[in-house]
Amino acid sequence: MNAANMANTYKHQQIMTASPEELTLMLYNGALRFIAESMQAIDHGNMEKSHNSNLRAQAIMREFMATLDMQYEISQGYNKLYDYIEYRLIQANLKKDKSQLEEAKNMLQELRDAWVQAMKSTKTQRAVAR
Repeated sequence: MNAANMANTYKHQQIMTASPEELTLMLYNGALRFIAESMQAIDHGNMEKSHNSNLRAQAIMREFMATLDMQYEISQGYNKLYDYIEYRLIQANLKKDKSQLEEAKNMLQELRDAWVQAMKSTKTQRAVAR
């Protein structure tokens, strides 16, 4: 088995055994990575790579929106936020505008950091409850 196959097998196993909280974190990390790739590709004049990376980040935003339970008010707020981030990504892709990518990245970074804190808090609460 070559290194690429081993890495893919490991990544697949990691996804299959992850908790829902960990999967959400993986999506946040993936979106941030794809935005960074898109920005770097613009810097290098590789518009096709920028476009493709941006599309992957947009797909993650749509996944976040599709999986929200809209019966909760907080989900409606997150939906608007994810929709705005996706809009910024679309505009950045159309105009190859790094400032819009930066805005989307900063918003996602804040959401990701808050998610990490929530995961830590939940883990601590579970440990105390035992």
